[in-house]
Amino acid sequence: MPSCFRGSIAGRIRRRIAVAVVLAALGIAGPVNGAGMAPSEQVLPETTRAWVSAGDFRAARERFERSSYGQLLADPTMKPFLDGLREQVAKKGRNRLASLGVTLEDLEKVPGGEVALAAVEAPGIEGRPGRLCTVLLVDTTGHEAEARTVVDRITKGLVEKMATRVDIKAAPPQLVVYQLPADDKEVGGRPPRQVALALAPTALVVGDDAVQVGQAFQSLAQGRKDCLATNPSFAKVAETCGGKVTAAEAPARWFIDPLRFAKAYQVTNPPREKRKGPDMVAILGRQGFDAIKGAGGTLVFAANGQAIRHHTLIHAPALPGRDPFGPDRFDLGARILRFPDAAGVAPPAWAGGSLAGWTEIQWDIRKAFMSADGLVDDVIGEKGVFKDVVDSIREEPDGPQVDLEADLIGVLGSRVVFLSGHTEPLGTDCERIVIAIESTDPTRLAKTIDKLMKADSDMRRIEVAGHGVWELIDRSHDELQVQVELSGGGVNHADGHEGDDDAAHRRRQRMRQKEERLLPHSTVTVAHGHLLIASHRDILEKVLAPPAGGPLAAAADYRAAATLLDGLLPGKTAVRTFVREEDSLRPSYELLREGSMPKSKSLLGQVLNGALGEAKPGAVREQRLDGETLPPFEAIRRHLGVGCLGLQTTVDGWYVAGAVIPRQGQQPNVAVQPDDPPARQ
Repeated sequence: MPSCFRGSIAGRIRRRIAVAVVLAALGIAGPVNGAGMAPSEQVLPETTRAWVSAGDFRAARERFERSSYGQLLADPTMKPFLDGLREQVAKKGRNRLASLGVTLEDLEKVPGGEVALAAVEAPGIEGRPGRLCTVLLVDTTGHEAEARTVVDRITKGLVEKMATRVDIKAAPPQLVVYQLPADDKEVGGRPPRQVALALAPTALVVGDDAVQVGQAFQSLAQGRKDCLATNPSFAKVAETCGGKVTAAEAPARWFIDPLRFAKAYQVTNPPREKRKGPDMVAILGRQGFDAIKGAGGTLVFAANGQAIRHHTLIHAPALPGRDPFGPDRFDLGARILRFPDAAGVAPPAWAGGSLAGWTEIQWDIRKAFMSADGLVDDVIGEKGVFKDVVDSIREEPDGPQVDLEADLIGVLGSRVVFLSGHTEPLGTDCERIVIAIESTDPTRLAKTIDKLMKADSDMRRIEVAGHGVWELIDRSHDELQVQVELSGGGVNHADGHEGDDDAAHRRRQRMRQKEERLLPHSTVTVAHGHLLIASHRDILEKVLAPPAGGPLAAAADYRAAATLLDGLLPGKTAVRTFVREEDSLRPSYELLREGSMPKSKSLLGQVLNGALGEAKPGAVREQRLDGETLPPFEAIRRHLGVGCLGLQTTVDGWYVAGAVIPRQGQQPNVAVQPDDPPARQ
């Protein structure tokens, strides 16, 4: 027998023995008695890293179907696209439910109460993160026969896939475990895929790890001591957001432990090829962002004329002994996360009424600048980079000789505004954004910007609406310059050495190249008491001119959304957002229909290329969703509304609330029932 087969069989035997030992140690034996099941947060372990639940699944589904989003998905014109999407997802195995053999049709027939889906971290080795396991809990009260039919169908499907049943003597008879055959495409180091099922009288547990499914099965009736509900962050989220909704609104609830989830995800899904670039998960952990202990909240559909309403807590309490509202709430790079609440957060008078979206953030920019050195160095992978860049801008004879801290950061306020829109015709470069940062001394700021821009050979000065504007010269059509990087990551001189000045220049050049990829047509000026950075000259021209059709703050749909948000978040806020779904989604929707989304030059398109691409410089990823069968945008326009969101800084972190409502003059898509209770504020 070939050694590879002997090793495979031996490994499989060892895994079966290990599972049996663990299950025996847990004392799992006998069926669960009693009706229903305990709430899933009491059944799942404290090591649950992500969780979503509908306590009354059928009522939550019915509310979703009444919402504009449910009506959009039910629109007959969407059927060809959705059918193709389901088929595509099933083929590529990216659907967690499908990988367990569970279909959406099952979740329409089986639930009699709660349905919860969780990602649970299994124990790691030597203190390292463990892999993520999927666990599905379904309360089947009143639908026991349907549940048995689903289990029979799942097991039949597993047998058809040549799965092998694993006989674990220590496990109760209700726990059935199947081992799927090895996939040639599986990355080395991943354990073979499992599907474990346990059917209690009024509950069903399905997952991809026998131990986790067995533990959940044992805990169905009475729960467990080390459960998710005992996680302090989960408890704080439940306390803060639970009172904002009523049981009659059939809320969906969710929770995630972001950094721990990300670390376990890396273990569970190792890349097929080693990717270049920084490990942002590790960097965030080193830079104090583990101060964010968790995030979660509630979602309600079709209540009080709203398509959706959400309440969220990002749980990030101050470090022990720190002022929860002070500048040193956290350590290291995480100190950039300071967002002081302010009164009167609203669109500026020069923001036009035709914009697609507006966001304003109150941000302690000075503290962020002083806290960014270690974070930037960690991202670049070289200590002292941040200080080197700052010093060179101030001291180099051929540079701008600007003290960034005093002459730039020192004259900026705390107000940061984002404006978005698009131009016609739609295309890969039609989306527009403006970033505006308040200034406490616009005259001094303008002089600083002039110094910085004059020293940059890639910028040129133009006049726009009577303002001096600096525009980035478009060199995208210039002759491509190829740099050969050696194994050390640097570009050697002819003599084989590289001086400190050359290294600093190379680092700054790389940073500039990244900036140019993000905003290849950017323009910069100081006007309206703000530093204005625009993605394109045309949107800057609109911002500098009197707003056509009046300001955004006077628009009827904005006023309706702002009034709603005032009720959800009374008092001061650190962030407020308004977005018109129709205007914001249309450019990406049309690109998706044409198969051109990977070519998009918008920030979203470039982020997707970076996250989903082939990790090769200049490579354009293949579009993963086939949008050819999407209906014309006009067919779905009526389902889209306007959204609002706000954030307040609290002693526990940041509380976020928001909603989506129909656009003014548009017939509501949301059917409001007479028994809908008023939303709690």
